[in-house]
Amino acid sequence: MAGTIDQAKMKFSRIVNSRSYTRFNQSQNPDGEGSCVEVKLAVDGEEEMDGIEQEQENVQRDTYTRSSRSGPWNKWRFLVWVGGVLVIFCVGLLIGYSVHRKSESASCSPGDGVIKHDPEDPPNQEFPPNDPPPLDWSELVGLLNDKLSSKAIADKLSEYSQVVRKAGSSADNKLANDIHDIFTQLNMDPWDDEHYVKLQFPNSSNPNKVLFGAVEIGSPKGFLAYSETGRREGRVVYANYGELSDMQNKEYGLNLNGSVVLMKAGKISMAQKVMNAAKMGAVAALIYPDPADYKTMSWDAELYGHVHLGSGDPYTPGFPSFNHTQFPPAKSSGLPGILAQTITANMAQSIFEKMGGEGAPDRFKGDLSSYKLGSESDKVTVAVNNNIADTKIHNVFGVIKGYVDPDCYVVIGAQRDSLTSGYAKSTVGTALLLELARVFTELKKGSFRPKRSVVFASWTAGDFGNVGVTEWLEGYWSSLDRKAFTYISLDGVVTGADSFRASASPLLHTLLQKTLGKVKNLSLTPMQMDDGAYPFLALSGIPSVSFGFISSSVSDKQCLGTNMDEKKHLDCITDQKVVELSVLAAQVAGQMALRLVHDHILKLDVTKYSDVIARHVSAITQRVDTLKNDTVDKIESLSTKWLNAAKSSYSCAAASLNIDIRNIDQNDFEMCRIINNRIMKVEHNFLSPYVSLRDVPFRHIFFGNGWQTTTDLEKYLGDVQEKTSFNIDQVLNQFALLTWTIQGCANDLAGDIWSLDNEI
Repeated sequence: MAGTIDQAKMKFSRIVNSRSYTRFNQSQNPDGEGSCVEVKLAVDGEEEMDGIEQEQENVQRDTYTRSSRSGPWNKWRFLVWVGGVLVIFCVGLLIGYSVHRKSESASCSPGDGVIKHDPEDPPNQEFPPNDPPPLDWSELVGLLNDKLSSKAIADKLSEYSQVVRKAGSSADNKLANDIHDIFTQLNMDPWDDEHYVKLQFPNSSNPNKVLFGAVEIGSPKGFLAYSETGRREGRVVYANYGELSDMQNKEYGLNLNGSVVLMKAGKISMAQKVMNAAKMGAVAALIYPDPADYKTMSWDAELYGHVHLGSGDPYTPGFPSFNHTQFPPAKSSGLPGILAQTITANMAQSIFEKMGGEGAPDRFKGDLSSYKLGSESDKVTVAVNNNIADTKIHNVFGVIKGYVDPDCYVVIGAQRDSLTSGYAKSTVGTALLLELARVFTELKKGSFRPKRSVVFASWTAGDFGNVGVTEWLEGYWSSLDRKAFTYISLDGVVTGADSFRASASPLLHTLLQKTLGKVKNLSLTPMQMDDGAYPFLALSGIPSVSFGFISSSVSDKQCLGTNMDEKKHLDCITDQKVVELSVLAAQVAGQMALRLVHDHILKLDVTKYSDVIARHVSAITQRVDTLKNDTVDKIESLSTKWLNAAKSSYSCAAASLNIDIRNIDQNDFEMCRIINNRIMKVEHNFLSPYVSLRDVPFRHIFFGNGWQTTTDLEKYLGDVQEKTSFNIDQVLNQFALLTWTIQGCANDLAGDIWSLDNEI
């Protein structure tokens, strides 16, 4: 008892004398409770506590050794002593309670949840008591727009457009170091991500060549990375854009076996063209830009690209290219295995002039003087002498940390490398990445308190098939899963001036449209494999968006991947509005990112996928009904009942979630986190769990590539009439796996196990 009383005396004495202070570590409870405050004593406070414990020990020792011969206690002395102790104890208790209540009220804000430490502040310090209130949405957007600087963007565009930045080159590495330094100056805790990848470049001493018979057509400077190397000769055949429908059309009777296929650039990726030619038995492929599609380009413009029907390092498929990996040598199934080379429009014209055979159909024609399908005597030789180079590359990152859920983040990224000057493809995006990083940092220094984090990423080796992006995703798959909830790409955001194009996950359609408002000439298009955002969506299941200003009169992104991708050319086709359009693009990307880290509930619209699922299920059902009407063998065992049930389950779960969102108290931070977790799982759950990541990297059932996709099933059912046999077991298997992928997503979206629809 005496020890306890002495402790109370000492505590009261120290409170009155104010000789120590307490710092509050206002961190988020790991379990998500927003009302808890972790108290930590300062270093000098800890030293004083050691002194307190020592003094208490001395008091107890003194009490223990006190002489029993002390003077007798009378009744009044004892009552006075006890009363004094009680008064001291009560006063200390009241003061302690007051201090605790004051710290508790200071640590919680009704609108923002638990405030976390700004990474710019020293650790374990609380925010100043006069910290300004958080900004509302309109104020935040106004500040963003005000802080974006046309001059800063123009300066960066001028600085970064001076040199060619091939991936892994000294120029690429220097720019990466500069970006790292800028992120450091902005206190963004930057870090690098290194990979060791195989890239392919032309042989400077032994250039690639194309010959018609014995006549050399030319030695193009442009090239297609990951082409097979060597020398092949074959009959030249013209196949329009190289789509399968162009090659398989019986009306034209194209026999591509052992041939060299001549194709126009555009409509589908170069990798798809070359793979289609390889499937038809061709030995080589030539691709040129037809003046009908590339109206603003010179007839001598060179094309650059790659032939990997996939993304990332094709020699480490499905796993990251870290220096310490011990995987055996491998090769992606997306490599076509034939020679491939780009040529100029002038070179293509020379080949057509020498070709014989029938004239090409009208839909195959462009703006050259003649188009022929080719004859047996038209022999073309292609020599490709590219070399594989083991190359060290590194991505660069910086982060603006959130205060409520810092472990959840939006990623804003831009490619910085280019095989040409890459002004539209990489320079504009890199300039905007750094400008947005600066603006977000300044916003946070003011009253902006993001609930979630924003990661800024500078990628390299994008010209070789999103190598830097993909290797990062493969290397940190488990760290990104359900934490990176949106990717915003800045690649190619300005290639024209009079239209706006966007490709996005359905989850982002509503946010994109609200951000753009009443923008005229908005075009929503499917995301292509060569898009910088595609690996995030189809490989990792992260909702992604890419967008840009384009020219409606010419092909989308028509100058990208050519030696015409330079400042002078882009200024010409945008009427000198590159900086103005860049500012608008930065506003779009910035507002989308702000909205995603500002609101309590993520602005990802799960109901949009109800329409996507309904559209695909309807198409599949119609094809099955057609086959049943045609009494195709064994078709009677195929039912669309369960697929339709899964579709309904998703629609119900999405509608139910929207009701929950409307009804919750948004100051209930734990409930907001639970709902956000349900939202963040949707895209990831559309990655088919029934296929190998290594064999089928783009596992998304709607936007991926492979047999697991809805489009593959629709195509198979639509082509049954032309097939000699119908594999019912294959179709039943696809139906089952597709059904359970959709149903599994619906179950996870529904939330608790007792909320699931088990009627299926």
